[in-house]
Amino acid sequence: MDLRHLRYFVTVAEEKNFTRAAEKLFIAQPPLSRQVRQLEEELGVNLFVPGARPLELTEAGTFLYAHATQLLIKASDVKTMTRRIGCIHGTLNIGYVASTLYGFLPEIIRKFKKEAPELSVVWHEMGSVQQLEALKTGKIDVGFGRLRIEDAAIRRILLREEKLMAALPVEHSLTQKQGQLSLLDLVEDTLIVYPRDRRPSFADQVLSIFADYGLKPANVMEVRELQIALGMVAAGEGVSIVPTSLYGLRRNDVQYMALSDVQAVSPIIMSVRNMDPSDSLRAILDVVYQVYDSKSISYTRESL
Repeated sequence: MDLRHLRYFVTVAEEKNFTRAAEKLFIAQPPLSRQVRQLEEELGVNLFVPGARPLELTEAGTFLYAHATQLLIKASDVKTMTRRIGCIHGTLNIGYVASTLYGFLPEIIRKFKKEAPELSVVWHEMGSVQQLEALKTGKIDVGFGRLRIEDAAIRRILLREEKLMAALPVEHSLTQKQGQLSLLDLVEDTLIVYPRDRRPSFADQVLSIFADYGLKPANVMEVRELQIALGMVAAGEGVSIVPTSLYGLRRNDVQYMALSDVQAVSPIIMSVRNMDPSDSLRAILDVVYQVYDSKSISYTRESL
C-alpha cells in the first residue's frame, strides 16, 4: 500500500464515481479501477459496497478513508517542510504574536543577529494558530506564540509561564485596594479582550482562565488588538488582562495591578518544525537560553 494507492482511493471515495475521480486525477478510468482493486486485494477487504450506485464505502472503507486523508496531509506537510529546510541559506523567517515583542524577543533577536551576522531576519506578525500552518508551508522557520496547540508536525518548546496582570482605568475603585486583585474582583466589570479575529487566541486563553475558576465576566468587549484594548481601558470602558511584560505601556492613564490567581499565567512558546536539523534553529535556541539565563528565569532546557 503506497501513497498513490491511497490518493486514488480517497479521490474515488470523495467523488463517489470512478469516471469523475479519473478525470480529477488525469488518468483513464480502467487503470484507476485496477489500482483500487489491487488495494482491496492487498488489504483483503471490500472498500466499496458491491453494486452500490453512487459508490458507497463499506465499514472498512470508511475506516481507511479517515486514516488515509490524514496520512496524505501529513505526507504533503513533510514534503513541503523538507523542501523548506533545504532552502534555508541566509534568511530566518520569524513568526510572532505582538505581545511577545514586549518581552525578551527583541533582545533575543539582537543577540542572534550579532552571533549569526550571515543570516538576515524577516519578521511576520501572526497568531499562534497561523504560525503552525506557516511553519508547515515554509513561510516561517520559527514561531513565538502563546497557545498550546498540538500538531504532530510541530515541536513546541515552553520557554516560560508569564504572569498576567489586571489593567484598570486610573480612577477605578479597585486601584485603591491594597495588595493583589483576584479574578473574582473583576467579574462585574466589562472585560476587554483581544484580538477579536484569528481565533483561538489570547482572548480565549483569558476567558478560559476565568472559566477554570468557575467565573464568567458580566460583559465582554472584543477588540482588534492590544493597543486598542489599553485605549479602551484608559477611556474607562472596562478592564483587561494582559501579560506583565506590558507594564510600561500607558502608565499615565492605565493602572496595572498584580493578580493572586495562580492560573493567571500565559505561556511563551517557541515553535519549530519537528525534527528540523537546521543550524540556524539550534543557534537561535542557544541564544534564547543565554538570554533567559542572564535574567535568572527558570525554564526547561531542551535541544533541537
